[in-house]
Amino acid sequence: MQRLQSWLFVPGHRQSMIDKAHGLGADALILDLEDGVPPAAKETARAQIAKALPKAATAPLFVRTHPAHDAELTNDLDAIVAPGLAGLVLPKVNAAEDIIHLSAALAESEGQAKLPVGQIRILALVETARGLIQAPAIAAASPRMAGLLFGAEDFALDTHADAGDDFLYARSALVIAAASSRIQAIDRAHLNLHDTHGLSASTRQSRRLGFTGRLLIHPKQINAVHDAFRPSPEEVDYAQRVVAAFNEDTGSIVVDGHMVDLPVVERARQTLALYNRRNTETP
Repeated sequence: MQRLQSWLFVPGHRQSMIDKAHGLGADALILDLEDGVPPAAKETARAQIAKALPKAATAPLFVRTHPAHDAELTNDLDAIVAPGLAGLVLPKVNAAEDIIHLSAALAESEGQAKLPVGQIRILALVETARGLIQAPAIAAASPRMAGLLFGAEDFALDTHADAGDDFLYARSALVIAAASSRIQAIDRAHLNLHDTHGLSASTRQSRRLGFTGRLLIHPKQINAVHDAFRPSPEEVDYAQRVVAAFNEDTGSIVVDGHMVDLPVVERARQTLALYNRRNTETP
C-alpha cells in the first residue's frame, strides 16, 4: 500500500463533515465508528459511512471500528464491508490474536459482499503497554496488515504517564515493529488545534524517528503535516549530490567530508522520492 502521510479522522455520524472531507487534501480519511461517535448515533454513523463508500473518493477511505472482541464489531462489518472500503483501523489491539480474529471475520464479510478475500487492509491502533510489547507480533499477524498507529492518550492512561510526554521509547518501539514487517508507522494526533508551531515541530520529530505518517483530528492540520514531512531544500541538495557522486562511480565516495556507502545512497534516493511526491503540491 502506498505510504500515506496525513490520516484525518472524520466522525461517522457527521454527514456534512464526511461530504467536505474528500476535498480537503488529506492522504487518507478515517471515518470513525468508535470513540468519536456517541452511542446513540452508532447506527446513523454506519448508515452514512455505507452511503459514502461507493462514491468516488479523492483519498482512500478507512473506517475505525470497535475493538476486536466488542459485540459491536459484527454490526460494523455488516454495514461497511463494501466496494470503496480500503481498510479498517482496529482500536485497542493488544495481541496478534486480535488481528487474526478480525481477518477471519473480514474474510466472511468480503465473501458476502462478493469482494476478493484479503482485499481490505488492517491497521492496528496500539494504545496499551501490552499492545506495545506485542507490536512486532501484531505487525506480522496477517498479510492484510498495512500499518501500526500510536494512540498516546489511551497509552498514557494505561501506563499512568503524563499524556504530554514525548513517549520516545514507545514511539520508537512502534516504528521498529512496523519496519520489521515493512508496514507503515503512523504517529499520534496533536490535540492542540491552535498550536501550529508545536504540530510542525513534533511532526518533524515523527519523521526523524521513522514514522511514515500522522493522525490528524482537524483539517487545519493537513498542510502543516505535509510541510513537516517534506524534505527541506538542504536535505534535497545533499541527497542530489550523494546520488550524483554515486552515479559517477569513481570508487570511494565523499560528500561534505563524509564517506558515503550504499545505505546512505538509498536514503538519499528515498529523500528525493519523497520530495518529488510533494514538491508540486500547494502548501
